[in-house]
Amino acid sequence: MLNKSSKMRDIDQTDKSESNLNEKYIRRSDSFGKIGGTVGESVRNKNAKEKFAVPKVYGGGQQARSYQEKGPKFGNFTVREKSVEKYSRAVRREHSTVFNVKDSSGIEPLGSQKHKLEGKNEICQVGQRTYQNTGTKFERSRAVEMQEKVKQKRDVDIEREGSGRDIDKRAAFKTFEVFTDVNNRPRVLRMELEERIKKLASRLNASDLNIPEWKFSKLMHSAKIRFSDHTILRVVQILGDYGNWRRALQVVQWLKSRERFKSLKTRYIYTTVLNVLGKAKRPSEALNVFHSMREELASYPDLAAYHCIAVTLGQAGLMKELFDVIDCMRNLPEKKLNLGPLQKWDPRLEPDLVVYNGVLNACVQQKQWEGAFWVLQQLKLKGIRATNTTYGLVMEVMLACGKYNLVYEFFNKVKRSNIPSALNYKVLINALWREGKTEDAILAVKDMEQHGIVGTAGLYYDLARCLCTAGQCNEALLQIDKICKVAKKPLVVTYSGLMQACIDSNNIENARYIFNEMQKFCAPNLIACNIMLKTYKQHKMFDEAKGHFIEMINGKVVPDKFTFNTMMEACVENGKFEDFEWVFLQMLRRGHHFDARRHLKMVMDAFRAGKDGVLEATWEHLTSFGRVPPVPLIMERFCLKLKQGHIPSAISCITNIEESQLRNISPKSWYNLLSNNSNQLEEKIVGKLVEEMNCLVESSEYKIVYENILGGCKKFLSEKSEPCNQYLLIK
Repeated sequence: MLNKSSKMRDIDQTDKSESNLNEKYIRRSDSFGKIGGTVGESVRNKNAKEKFAVPKVYGGGQQARSYQEKGPKFGNFTVREKSVEKYSRAVRREHSTVFNVKDSSGIEPLGSQKHKLEGKNEICQVGQRTYQNTGTKFERSRAVEMQEKVKQKRDVDIEREGSGRDIDKRAAFKTFEVFTDVNNRPRVLRMELEERIKKLASRLNASDLNIPEWKFSKLMHSAKIRFSDHTILRVVQILGDYGNWRRALQVVQWLKSRERFKSLKTRYIYTTVLNVLGKAKRPSEALNVFHSMREELASYPDLAAYHCIAVTLGQAGLMKELFDVIDCMRNLPEKKLNLGPLQKWDPRLEPDLVVYNGVLNACVQQKQWEGAFWVLQQLKLKGIRATNTTYGLVMEVMLACGKYNLVYEFFNKVKRSNIPSALNYKVLINALWREGKTEDAILAVKDMEQHGIVGTAGLYYDLARCLCTAGQCNEALLQIDKICKVAKKPLVVTYSGLMQACIDSNNIENARYIFNEMQKFCAPNLIACNIMLKTYKQHKMFDEAKGHFIEMINGKVVPDKFTFNTMMEACVENGKFEDFEWVFLQMLRRGHHFDARRHLKMVMDAFRAGKDGVLEATWEHLTSFGRVPPVPLIMERFCLKLKQGHIPSAISCITNIEESQLRNISPKSWYNLLSNNSNQLEEKIVGKLVEEMNCLVESSEYKIVYENILGGCKKFLSEKSEPCNQYLLIK
């Protein structure tokens, strides 16, 4: 009895303490929901947790066992949830402890059963409710925030398991804002981000340019990258490396239409676009982009943008547009921009050396030597020192204008003040080449090498072509070793240029020698083979051309349309119509189409030379592709069927063609056709044709065409013989 009364007394004391605590504290609800588990959950997997259980005896004799469960890890901290089994197998998850791995210390966050005193703030947890002393203020610690993130993550996992599907399964169809929101998202490594950008650029380059906008947006979102200035700039750069400037413009236009994308540095993206368009030789598109940049403050051109547009317009030779850009540099924007706090913003700039070099490039294209002296004068007035590149461009202007003496003067001027660069020597060699001073060109290159200047591939290439023009073929081939050390283009390109230089100077044997030497080091490409074939044709070397063409057909080089046209012209010029028929059939079999402007005359010449198969093959080729044969081809086939005695086939040549294509053929043209082939036409066949035409002329839509044919046939028969005329009068 004593034991029982003492136990009851302990329970009453605990109840009083809890009631006093409730009176002392004001109940406070947590804005992030309840921290802790629900009361009444049964213990799961009790046997597995039994060995980790910590027994505890409460006042009054109640027993409880505590469990500690490991949660997720955040840096050096690990969250451990504490569960207590109490009151007959009921579980109450009381709180989560943030455990520091480094110093093995635990942080008791808001929600623990323990009383804490931080400053003057006394915190307490009773059951699942949080209480705070009145008149004090408590700020959540980092541990509490970590605990709340753990709870949110647990709720998301429960929702995902309950739905049975992945939340991001339809990520491609989500809005733009989903992928630009980086809150609560893991940080992407720089290498992984670069891989995603390259993958997106590769997909954009491989896709069709005319895809719908919704499909283009889906393709952009599929990369799952945050669209920023850096990512878009990299995409544009990679597309520029692919040479797909149209797709780069589409990316910028699409991004400009996105309201969620806001940037204060869009001029960097536009400057990259200008660079891409400059490499692609698209000055008109670059000028349009430049003018669109001047519409907004964030994209207003800076000095780098002016450099890009100046170089692009200069290389294209657009002098007027380039000076308009210089005026834009020196003047304020025409449109009033929203400056905000930047009221003293002044975008006016003065042209620098790069812009003036762009003017010199335009002078080279326009062949204006006065512009070169104007540039030198402007540089002197502004106190800008001209570099070797500037003098090299001035020398190119004089070379383009044919003023070789000025080329030598500017070269000597550079040599007196500085060491000439490879560009200066390259222009000097071209000037000596045009004047036929081959020995002086060789000495200039030796002088350059003695000064330790490394020549470019273009310099040695120009020297080799100069030697080929002078007939020094072996010396030119010695320059190939130097070209290979610094060249970026394939070796076959160099050999092709040397062959063309020999052909231009009428050294056919040297060209053949270089072509044979090329085969020892590299396989000839289509351009090199076409150069030799055209050379054989121009110099009436038909046997060599035929052998060369057969080697191309049987070898690895696939002939193109230029190859077949050159060979067919060679056959017709030399009267080799049998070879022409074989080449023509080879062209049709390899998928090349009949071109009336190039092939019709040759086909008609071969037909008149007795090659009827060429005409039939052309007719079948055109009709199989649904094309209308030319009128001379129709008339010749009509006459061919009359020669063969096939009147229905001859009439079908007319009926298979639209009436509008044939109504303009006059009776005189039909008469001339029959007269030119009178030796091979029988009068009976023409008479039967007249009878057939008389039957068809009234009940056919080809009435005008048939009347014209009848007129030509009657005139032909009237002049052929008198008996045939009487036959027509009786009819």
